[in-house]
Amino acid sequence: MSDGPGYVPPRIWSWNKESGGRFANINRPVAGPTHEKELPVGRHPLQLYSLATPNGQKVTILLEELLAAGHAGAEYDAWLIRIGDGDQFGSGFVKVNPNSKIPALLDRSGPEPVRVFESGAILLHLAEKFGAFLPAGPARAECLSWLFWQMGSAPYVGGGFGHFYAYAPVKIEYAIDRFTMEAKRLLDVLDRRLGESAYLAGDEYSIADIACWPWYGGLVKGWLYGAAEFIDAGSYRNVLRWADEIWARPAVKRGRMVNRVNGEASEQLWERHDAADFETLTQDKVPGG
Repeated sequence: MSDGPGYVPPRIWSWNKESGGRFANINRPVAGPTHEKELPVGRHPLQLYSLATPNGQKVTILLEELLAAGHAGAEYDAWLIRIGDGDQFGSGFVKVNPNSKIPALLDRSGPEPVRVFESGAILLHLAEKFGAFLPAGPARAECLSWLFWQMGSAPYVGGGFGHFYAYAPVKIEYAIDRFTMEAKRLLDVLDRRLGESAYLAGDEYSIADIACWPWYGGLVKGWLYGAAEFIDAGSYRNVLRWADEIWARPAVKRGRMVNRVNGEASEQLWERHDAADFETLTQDKVPGG
């Protein structure tokens, strides 16, 4: 791997398996499965295959919010996909999400199972299915605009800022400066909007907030990349107010636990198959857990 100013890209790029840093064992330039492995299926109509990254948290937070709002049909099984071990490249997972990224949802409530992948698509599918957390009228367009804003901005925050600040095998000043500038610009966009209204779509908490909170709430709260001080999180007062208000919701706390495998044991719920699992913690039921 060459990172110096004298590096000249070759005419045709070739894959160097050693150049991926901490992600070298799972990154590759082709799609498709690497091994045969069927996915487990539980008893609920909704089968979620995920990990509690910010993108994974979006879906489990919405599902817990739906259940808290009385939508019994939102009961779900959440199965752990360990992306560091390459579970996302199993044949069963690739059938549900050909892009091999978490989260992936299999909705078995109808005559035929329906696969839904990409976190934003899953949020929209569930919100429309249950008629909840998606406002009507002009606020709907505002909600969807912020939902897709988040989907477009996440690569700058995660793959850009987060990767080069926290994960890259070498610290590259240009890359860190470039993506920090963009991450802070996005935080400013969000802060200005939240100075105008309580939530992103207006006065109503919606899937737009649920999509943005794990990323931007996590960033200003210091949960992502340990970068709160570096980005001067305290200067985004409206984002902090919004982040704290959402974090106070019990369903958000539960949703953030599901498929979580790091942090304090009390914050982890490796798999979720029933509401009672929050009391018993499913890692206690897993051999070697």
